[in-house]
Formats: sequence, C-alpha cells, structure tokens
Amino acid sequence: MFSGKVALLALLALSSSVTFADQITLKNGDRLTGTIEKSDGKQLVIKTEFAGEITVQWSAVQDIKSDQPLHVGLKNGQTVVGPVNTTDGKIQVSTKTTGNVEAPKENVVVMRSDAEQVAWERLQHPGLLQGWTGGVNVGFALTAGNSETKNLALAFNGIRTGLHDKLTLYTTSVYARSATSTPNVTANNNKGGARYDRDITNRLFAFVNADFFSDALQDLNIRAVGGGGLGVHVIKSDSTTLDLLGGVNYTHENYTQEPPLAGHLVHNFAAGTLGETLTHKLKQTVITQDAYFFPDFKSGGDYRATFDLGTVTKMNKWLGWQNAFGDVYVTNPPTDKKRNDLVFTTGLNVSFTH
Repeated sequence: MFSGKVALLALLALSSSVTFADQITLKNGDRLTGTIEKSDGKQLVIKTEFAGEITVQWSAVQDIKSDQPLHVGLKNGQTVVGPVNTTDGKIQVSTKTTGNVEAPKENVVVMRSDAEQVAWERLQHPGLLQGWTGGVNVGFALTAGNSETKNLALAFNGIRTGLHDKLTLYTTSVYARSATSTPNVTANNNKGGARYDRDITNRLFAFVNADFFSDALQDLNIRAVGGGGLGVHVIKSDSTTLDLLGGVNYTHENYTQEPPLAGHLVHNFAAGTLGETLTHKLKQTVITQDAYFFPDFKSGGDYRATFDLGTVTKMNKWLGWQNAFGDVYVTNPPTDKKRNDLVFTTGLNVSFTH
C-alpha cells in the first residue's frame, strides 16, 4: 500500500517535469529539453537542467514545443503570446484571446519567455539608477628612506546603456608629492566629464558632452569644454565597438601666470571636435582607447589633442587590475610651461553592475 503511493507520487512528479518542459528538435535529430529563454531570429537559447544555457542556431531548429507561454514577435510587427508548437515548418502560437496564430518559422523575429520579456520591457524605460556598469580604480605608492614620496591615483567610470542611448560619466585624480624635490608636489591634476549618446539610426548617433580639467603644475586652474555633434558606429558588436565623432565645442581656459607676469591668462574660443573611441573585450581583459583633436576656430594654428589608453584585466568577478595612460597636448600654454602632459597610473579596479 505504502510502496504503491510512493510509486504514484514518483510517477506524478516525473509526468509533471515532462509536462512543463520545453523541447526543441534539431534538423540532425538531436533533442534538447529544458526552458526556452529567448531567440533573436538568429540564435535560440534554451536552459537545460544539467548543461545550463545552450545556444543553437535558429536555422538548425526543426521543431519547437513549449508548455510555457512565449512572447513571439513576427516580421509584420505583430506580437502574440502563448505556448508554441511547430507544424509543417510553421510556428503555431496558442493564444488565449485569438486562438491559434500560425506563421512561417522564418518570419519569427524574436521569442522571449515571461522573464526575458519583463527584462526587455525594463530596458525600454530603465530608471535613472538602472543599467549601470563601471568600476572604481585605486592606486597608491609610498616610499621612505633615501626618498620620501607619496602617490595617489583615483578614478571612476560608469556607463548606463539603454536601448537607444548611452550615458558615460568619468573622473580621474592623480596626486604625487616628494619631500626631496622642489616643488614638493610633483603631480596634481584632475579631470572629469560626461557624454550622452542618442541613436538616430542603427549606425548614426548624436552626442553632447561636457569635460573639465585642471593641472596645478601647468598652472591650469580650469579647462571647461561643452559641445556636441554626430557620430558613426563603424563597428558595433558584443566584443568590439569603434565610433567616429565630429562636432563643435566651446572651450574656456584659465591659467595662473607666474611673476613678473600678473593675473590670469584666459582663453575663450569655439573649436571643432574630431575623435574616435574604441572598446575591445578579450577573454579576461577590456581595452579602451580614445583620441581627440580640437582645432581652434579663432586661431588657425592653435589646437588641443588628447589620447587615452586603458586596460582592465579581471582577477575575479568584481576585482581586476587596471592600467591607464593619458596624453594632453596644447599649443598655447603659459610661458615656460611644457605643451605635453603625460600620466600613467596602475592599480586595482573594483567593478560594479546595477
């Protein structure tokens, strides 16, 4: 009697697991059972119990059977929701409101589970604090004995990516002091800024930006730059992005001049913006690089150029090692000040996702 009840419960559990499982059959006859998560019309992702997520080519799928409701988007713009089955090469969705809806398999644009649909809808209108990724960089060095130095480098970078836009925030600060040199402060520069991109088409986007920079050793109190323009996504993939940008900006510079010159050297001018930005993801390392050229419209011979190169290599999920190199070149600094400023920092990177 007792063993019979156990066998019945086991049979019900087994039948339930089979009843509520999705299944796809490939053209070579292989079958995968699990939970269909999503498809973009090129690939399909199914989560299996023991192998985890498996991605297969959509063209290799012969049949689909889902007991869970799926959100299916078709080429004609229609979206239908319900369990999915295939018959004679056609997708059949059993909806609650309009009954069975059929369409050729090649007309399926997207397919999402309830969970994936909720995540996609949140991406359409994310909150201000959602969708952020980035990291905080910290580098510190201290020497004593024959030399007494202190070096501190801090940086923050955050990127909020939406469906058709992107907001980037950054700030970097480098400070170095040596008790055996004159002047004692050997580095003290700070920069920060923001850039907002809005897609116009899949390749073309508009941008606005604001950047701020100070460098005590160059006597630069503030350089404030605001501008905007258009950009082109030359490469846009999961591993690599390459953007070309062009636009205009307005620049304000304020330098403190040393005696016998008094007061401040101030530059206010309109300038062009020409640049490129590159991001490339390797297995454990992310490489970022950007270069900008800012020709002064007021004085044809003056310009500013910047170059930045950085790498972050992951050591675990949230901790990495970062290296950053930067170069700023100006043609018209104060008298007796060098035109080039080079900065190299290295240290730990603490990444975050929200």
